[in-house]
Amino acid sequence: MRKSHKAVAAGAACLVAGAALYGAGAATAGQSTANSTHEPYNIGVLVKDIDTYYGTTADSDGVYQASPDSPYAEDLARIDADARRYIDKAARKAHRHGEKPAVVFDIDDTLLLSLDYEKRTNYTYNSTTWNDYVNKADRPAVFGSPELVRYAESKGVEVFYNSGLSEGQRAAAVANLKKIGADVNLDAGHMFLKDKANPPAYLKDCATAAAWNCTTVQYKSGTRKHIEDDLGYEIIANFGDQYSDLEGGYANRTYKLPNPTYFVS
Repeated sequence: MRKSHKAVAAGAACLVAGAALYGAGAATAGQSTANSTHEPYNIGVLVKDIDTYYGTTADSDGVYQASPDSPYAEDLARIDADARRYIDKAARKAHRHGEKPAVVFDIDDTLLLSLDYEKRTNYTYNSTTWNDYVNKADRPAVFGSPELVRYAESKGVEVFYNSGLSEGQRAAAVANLKKIGADVNLDAGHMFLKDKANPPAYLKDCATAAAWNCTTVQYKSGTRKHIEDDLGYEIIANFGDQYSDLEGGYANRTYKLPNPTYFVS
């Protein structure tokens, strides 16, 4: 199961590029909110703004794609440029000090774009349709993500993945990442997925074979702690499209990628 909670989000925030859509209750041309100072932002207008942000268009196969000329792509390019400069500097410093630098990537909407699923389901999550979508292993790349994964590897940085996808979706995730060119460290020792049937010992405070009680932050930060404390790496950067991908520590720097289509607490 990918998401613990989903809702259409009003903002696309990121660490480096402060991209944002209109806030709740804001008015656009031809739209008045004079009847109430507390009226939420109109969801129909919000969806149009999301489409504009992504430059959403359907390709020849009817698959919804983001435009490489969109504000979304521009924001990602700024994040990517900053991340490359930082990785290069941090990796050189780590190697000088005899440390083992690592980067951690979320997968959904950090490496693999789910815009087509969100559009077709009207931004509503369903575990069955989501699983079917993931298992097609045909999501496009988030712009620049395969190149950033390979760039980190080229600088002697160990690449890890920390995802809310389930163990049952591992084969599809690996196949999809290979398809987009992010074919780096896709083994079980580097790609951490939710295994509710056999949770790892390092999550014992919130997960057992009898019950999984980990929040997203507990699961993801606990995994990063394992990478640092048990595997001996120094996580120089952690990438995710949700704040819950990034909270909880165990990373020297975090990068929030834009995603206005859902929110995971």
